[in-house]
Amino acid sequence: MTDGDQADGRTRQRLRAAVERRSLPALAVLSVAVLVVVFYYPVATVLVDAVLVEGRMTLRAFRGILTDPFYFGELARLFAGDSPLAVIDALLSGDRRLGVVGFTAYQATLSTVASVLLGVPLAYLLARYEFPGRETVRSLTILPFVLPSIMVAVGFYATFGANGTLNATLALVGLGPVDLLPSLSAIVVAHAFYNAPLVARITTAAWESVDAGAVETARSLGAGPFRAFRDVVWPQIAPSILMGGALTFVFTFGTFPIVLALGGFELATVEVFVYRLIGDLNYAEGAALALVELAISLGVLYGYLRYEAANTIESGGARPQGRKPLWPPSYSARELLPRVGLAAYAVVAFVLFIAPIASMVYASISGPNGLTLEHYQFLVERQMAGASFQVRPGTAVRNSLVFGGAALAVALPMGVVISVLTTRRYRGRKLVDTVAMAPLAVSGIIVGLGLLRGLVFGIDIGGWRIAVDGALAIVAAHAVVGYPFVVRIVAPELEALDRQLVESARALGAPRARALLDVELPLVWPAVIAGAAFAFALSVGEFTATAVLASGTGQYTMPIAIERFIGRRLGPATAMGVVLLVVTSVSFVLVDRLGGDRVGL
Repeated sequence: MTDGDQADGRTRQRLRAAVERRSLPALAVLSVAVLVVVFYYPVATVLVDAVLVEGRMTLRAFRGILTDPFYFGELARLFAGDSPLAVIDALLSGDRRLGVVGFTAYQATLSTVASVLLGVPLAYLLARYEFPGRETVRSLTILPFVLPSIMVAVGFYATFGANGTLNATLALVGLGPVDLLPSLSAIVVAHAFYNAPLVARITTAAWESVDAGAVETARSLGAGPFRAFRDVVWPQIAPSILMGGALTFVFTFGTFPIVLALGGFELATVEVFVYRLIGDLNYAEGAALALVELAISLGVLYGYLRYEAANTIESGGARPQGRKPLWPPSYSARELLPRVGLAAYAVVAFVLFIAPIASMVYASISGPNGLTLEHYQFLVERQMAGASFQVRPGTAVRNSLVFGGAALAVALPMGVVISVLTTRRYRGRKLVDTVAMAPLAVSGIIVGLGLLRGLVFGIDIGGWRIAVDGALAIVAAHAVVGYPFVVRIVAPELEALDRQLVESARALGAPRARALLDVELPLVWPAVIAGAAFAFALSVGEFTATAVLASGTGQYTMPIAIERFIGRRLGPATAMGVVLLVVTSVSFVLVDRLGGDRVGL
């Protein structure tokens, strides 16, 4: 090798080392820039209407909301200056008023409890037992996220309505009909349909990471099964259960279509009134109410993140527990009890999770004269017609997959980079983490409207008008929705890693980016794949922001197609819903298996 070749080699090594040293900070700056451009600035353009009215700064809209019993019930008296004792007496009275915000928090709390109670047993089943089809069941736990809310409402009406399959089944055994719609119970059950799989998915990952050696040590020291669970297993899975609960509360606090469809306007939530106010062009009051909603949601997320920081357990070289066969050749009476409980849970899960989907599938192949494929034939004919003003199913499928892939390409690296930033040790880290999680708490209506008013309509910078295509705005909205899930799934796994592994790599000369690629990411790869699956799922099923951005364009997705079909004919809408189920089921299984044998979620 000549001296020139050696010099070139040293130059390439120095260049590579410089790139590796600067790549992570550069990606961090790029991620922050993307968030500012596609989220913080567009949302700010809408929320500024709450404090800037007719060109003047004012808090009049906030004061009006905080002191209005319609919004805050008895608490409005506190904001209006009444004594705290008088307000407490009013809250404890039988005729107390909750207001829109109070009712929203109440139904969100009930929905969170129901989601946790339904999600944790599923996590236990997936984490502790082996059975045929387990991997497929695990992969499909995110399917509810892609079902448009209006489609879920159709499925619930087909199942739990006055003429639904539940009453038809009860009539066969001589039981009277039940009337569940519209009601708060239906809203809570529908929210559990959406969010219990989320709780299960997150908790399964934590349960599978429990150190088997620690459990065996506790048992060898005389601890019974319950005490070993309380002292060893529970501290390791509790943060994940709480994370699922916190996310569920935030999602259901900002709920919109499900409440309106299954509860009616008399059970409307904050998000419904935000939508109504903005639709009536009352931007000041609508933006102020959205800011109140955002403050409550971010407060819940901040509280969880503080809890997570105080209760993270390093996994080090943990040895995962093995899974037991669900149907062994023989087992003791003690082992029979949990299986009986799981069997009872399976019945409940079938009614709540499978029946609405099955009812929707049945509606797609049934007509006045019995079974038929005419609804699917309608989709084919609509695709072949090619009229520019019509929604074409094939185009909707293509757009959903393209937008999902593009959003994933943005959300996944951005989520991983922000996960690294939020797991570093520095003062105010959890506040930064909370701000990074803001997209979880901001209304999809606000995000879509902000992108429309900002990026799509264009902004003036230095005499230049910058505007983006509607498709890019939709991808941006979907990426903003998906990346926090990558962070919330990957960050706890990075936090729990043995820091000596990274420090050893750094001591051997590896830059921070190289240590991340060679040491940390391989160890948390299952979490990365799980985050990718969630980001893709949320993109495919996103409806609210897409409805705002796709209005009047050809950039419609499968959820938008379903909404447009359902306004004319229910049959084709259910058929399109089945197409969405098939396409996304295959996509999710493929995404979930990309990690190969290393994927344990």
